[in-house]
Amino acid sequence: MLCAVAAVLLLGACGTQVAGRGTSQSPTGPIPWTIGEPSEVTGARLADGGRTLLLDAQVPSGAHACVRELKAVLTDPVQEDLVRVQISFYSPAGDRSSGCTKERSATARVRLPAPLGSRKVVVDNYVQFTADGARPPALRLCGKLGCTPPATGCTAASYDQALMAVDAPEHTYRDSEECDGKWLVLDFSWRTGPACGDGSAPGCSSRLGDRWFFRARKSGWVPIAEGVAGGCRDVQRREPDFPASLCKGLAPLSPSLHPSFPPVSASPSPS
Repeated sequence: MLCAVAAVLLLGACGTQVAGRGTSQSPTGPIPWTIGEPSEVTGARLADGGRTLLLDAQVPSGAHACVRELKAVLTDPVQEDLVRVQISFYSPAGDRSSGCTKERSATARVRLPAPLGSRKVVVDNYVQFTADGARPPALRLCGKLGCTPPATGCTAASYDQALMAVDAPEHTYRDSEECDGKWLVLDFSWRTGPACGDGSAPGCSSRLGDRWFFRARKSGWVPIAEGVAGGCRDVQRREPDFPASLCKGLAPLSPSLHPSFPPVSASPSPS
């Protein structure tokens, strides 16, 4: 009878380990394994003539097993220009007592119904890769502006790149631009205070503003100076070649439109 009980217990324990969704032991007791996603997707490459996609991701790591059932799956039918993929795994990493406090790189793979070709790959709804401009079999990791950043110039898309270059706050809107294709002055503002709703709430008109000066480089608009004073003084102290035609008519920003902290100049970036 004792042997039968021991056998049942042993089989039960083994079943928990094989399933991968049970518990993991720690000094404080069992820890449930839950589904998770990688903290970062760092690379992608193709195999099997473009039909297999291999994705490198950062997953939990520790002294004991921290990841089970790592997999990549297609979340939507393959489109003409896009493939959507999600990476998932099971881990006890949500509890530090599991020991899974570090990270390591792991590779998930997914079989495509047809060669990737020129399609872009979107992983977990936010990371993009493309074969355009890449070195096969690797794919190129796209940036915040997508896989084909806008050309630097006097365009709305290019101004958006300039705002990203200075870490402008979320929901920023542009007030004015002075641009000649090689140099740029950009004034922008963002709301402060309570949520505005229809715009009638008290403090809804409250906002902060800033002014940045940029120079065009191969990488896009590069910030060279910041300042709220009128005219050219702020920028030409940093970059004497900045054309006066773009800055001499600048009015000082209103005290209600600029931040309360002092302006910080940015050092020129190498080309």
